[in-house]
Amino acid sequence: MSNYESGTTRTIGIDAERLAGKTFDYQHDLSLVEDVDLLAATPGEDINWLEDVALLVEDGVPAVFDRYSNSFIKIYFPIPEGREDEIARKVLVKHLQSGNSYGIRLKEQHAKFPQPELGPWVERSRTVGEHWTPPEMPEGWERSGH
Repeated sequence: MSNYESGTTRTIGIDAERLAGKTFDYQHDLSLVEDVDLLAATPGEDINWLEDVALLVEDGVPAVFDRYSNSFIKIYFPIPEGREDEIARKVLVKHLQSGNSYGIRLKEQHAKFPQPELGPWVERSRTVGEHWTPPEMPEGWERSGH
């Protein structure tokens, strides 16, 4: 964040805990992600999508980027040397499987076609988006000509 002369604050990046209003246990405890099987959690056993997932740093804290909510998941536990990207991937998969990704939480209301709520990372996830309808303007409002 950076401050302007007016005293307002501008947010450059956003993190998952800001969207959720809390942190998650797996952000603080390595043992809660150690058992994540990346291959088993990968759609169609195509682990190539994980090659783009790497440990990053956000606000001076190790983090992994959740592209489904366009936010960072900060990692607050010590990461063993040489396992940086693996741990980042496990934290991301745990976040997605837990349904804590803000992008996943929005699916029920905004998905325009049937899809697994928790994505392909969770077997037998319920389906959302089967009955999408476009939003309607509140009574008394009109669409602008723009």
